[in-house]
Amino acid sequence: MTALEPRAAGAFMQRLGPAIDAAFGRPKAVLAVSAHTLARAPVLLAAPQHQAVYDFGGFDDKLYTLRYDAPGAPALATQLQALLGAAGIDVHRAEQGGLDHGIWTPLRFMWPAADVPVLPLAFVPTWSPQQLFDFGAALAPLAAQGVLVMGSGSITHNLRRVFASGLHAHVEAPEIAESAAFRQWMLRRGQDRDWDALFDYRKAAPHAADMHPTDEHLLPWYVAAGAGSRDSAALRLHDSLTFGSLGMDSYAFGPTAPLLLHALARTTEAT
Repeated sequence: MTALEPRAAGAFMQRLGPAIDAAFGRPKAVLAVSAHTLARAPVLLAAPQHQAVYDFGGFDDKLYTLRYDAPGAPALATQLQALLGAAGIDVHRAEQGGLDHGIWTPLRFMWPAADVPVLPLAFVPTWSPQQLFDFGAALAPLAAQGVLVMGSGSITHNLRRVFASGLHAHVEAPEIAESAAFRQWMLRRGQDRDWDALFDYRKAAPHAADMHPTDEHLLPWYVAAGAGSRDSAALRLHDSLTFGSLGMDSYAFGPTAPLLLHALARTTEAT
């Protein structure tokens, strides 16, 4: 519903695109790793053109009218296959396109003109956080080429809690203690670069199984983190939530992340 009801997270994403442009220039492409595009092996969706995929049901009919017809990045897919192949990682290529709601929702806010090419990368949800971090590390050279690696998921994601309370009645509910504890743990461990604890989050983090009954919505965080740097802290750019436990935190990774935080601050001042 963020696409129709932006709230704090949508307002942040509206500032994020211009802040990225200001800090680094408009990305040449976005490599999108989403919790809703999964496969048994890594797959690049290398179509020359994408459309929004409505991979959900039971929500406002207006959602099905929203479009995001972004260009694809087939040349980048070819380059990325070679890059990952050199790292010993086999990646499949499919000529199909389509952007799941975890991709087109933020991008509609960040670059509403849909003029930035997008390359979705399906990841393997059975890989461990460390495996996905290492996978992301193989993507690190893309930054020097102006390619943004974007992980899309949710810092907390227990939809059973959300729907049990009623989807529309409690959107502004105060945060439950379990969600607050988990989000704070992720923040502190990221600040301290405690990657070993983060890789073992299901055992080490408070209420991990409650906040992520299945962990596919947290796993893109590790791909993006790996594409940053193990030597740099995970920098939280935004924190908010809905329904008392659905966290919308956003992080940046790598040595240039503070530049983005500074650009966001200037964008906020300007508005």
